[in-house]
Amino acid sequence: MARRKSLDVLIATDGSAAAKAAVTTTLRFLWPDGARGFGVVARQVHADYRRSILLAALDRTAEAVAKSTTRAMSRRWPDAQVRVVNALPVDAILREAARCRADVIVMGWRGHGGVRRLLSGSVSRGVVRRAPCAVLVVRRPLREVRRIVIAFDGSVHARRAVELIASLNPPRGGRVLLLTASDAMDVPSKALVPADTRAAVTAEVTRINTERRARARNDLASASKALTAAGWKVNSIVTEGAPLRDLLANVVSTRADLLVVGARGVARVRHLLLGSVAEGALNRSPVPVFIVR
Repeated sequence: MARRKSLDVLIATDGSAAAKAAVTTTLRFLWPDGARGFGVVARQVHADYRRSILLAALDRTAEAVAKSTTRAMSRRWPDAQVRVVNALPVDAILREAARCRADVIVMGWRGHGGVRRLLSGSVSRGVVRRAPCAVLVVRRPLREVRRIVIAFDGSVHARRAVELIASLNPPRGGRVLLLTASDAMDVPSKALVPADTRAAVTAEVTRINTERRARARNDLASASKALTAAGWKVNSIVTEGAPLRDLLANVVSTRADLLVVGARGVARVRHLLLGSVAEGALNRSPVPVFIVR
């Protein structure tokens, strides 16, 4: 897995507490050398309110948020610019991401700022589901990233998640836990089946489960090699329990700073769905979640 040369990072903000947490996290994150920062503020006003006092107030609020975010971002990216876009929040964020060819969108979760609740949970979820790039969803400020848990299932998106983490600048002592769930097959009920048939079925199920565990370990070994080469200390776990439950349990037990999961969107509905693990992680993770596609 080749390391990326650089990343273009877009911060979506409305000045809310959650959005400010996203800004803080972005500025302290482990982006590779050469990464560039951009920002966007959505300004949405219904037609009935045009040329009204409300419009003027929203204009001032959006511009103030853009200016304060630009000042904050300039500490890391002196030439960073934050644009105000007149559109529905999800559309504004995705439109700006396309314009600046963002590799990552960073946003807060359930923000309630002055620009018409720009980053409510539904907007954050809408961006995650429709974004063509990775999305980092932040509930609280992340001031350092030393321990990362990656949900790895060998899929294209999971491999891209590993590639993205491998592209970062690992901190001293930085650790990654790779976790995969081996989908173990249960032996079917066979009370009325002859003994020789029961033995054959049990042997076949055992063989399939052994192959699945071996395949999972091989996939983890390849991912671990890439992360180790990038400077991370890596541990791997193969579980046979419920994937989301085991994933969140390890986030807590390892005191992880960040959870990384691959999006498993359904092509027929054009990214409107996430895989159950990614969706569950967004809803229940106690730490920021990096959704990678």
